[in-house]
Amino acid sequence: MLNESSLIESELRIRSLSIGKEVMETRRSMVRWLALSLGVISPGETRLSAIAVLDAMLHFQFGEKVDPIIPQIIEYISAQWEPINEKTLRYHMLQFKKMRLIDGDKGKYHFIWPDIGERYEPEEWIKNYIQVCANPVVDKAQLVLKAIFKK
Repeated sequence: MLNESSLIESELRIRSLSIGKEVMETRRSMVRWLALSLGVISPGETRLSAIAVLDAMLHFQFGEKVDPIIPQIIEYISAQWEPINEKTLRYHMLQFKKMRLIDGDKGKYHFIWPDIGERYEPEEWIKNYIQVCANPVVDKAQLVLKAIFKK
């Protein structure tokens, strides 16, 4: 019998959500929608810290076009949301790394860059992010399906 949990290399949690008028009213509601869509938060999640961290990364990566350091992220979140302690921030950054959403180098953080295109273009980034996460699943599923019908 297979130990199925040992086979899991990563998880891809993407939700297709409707975009109602209330979603597009504020930056916060749009970032919350994106966080829910990308699986950063679960439905009904009341904690805002993960959403605030995602908002900060969006702000720096695509608004300012810089790779932020922890103090910059803390300052942004404190000004735009509510104060966040460094331990909580680092926890969320680690979770984002596990999701393959962000990466860090020399204390600076950035979204995983697109294979092609401009790294500071949000449309290219989101398309690439979903493809990079989904393509290995598709490739492996195709391999298994092909093998199923050879047996």
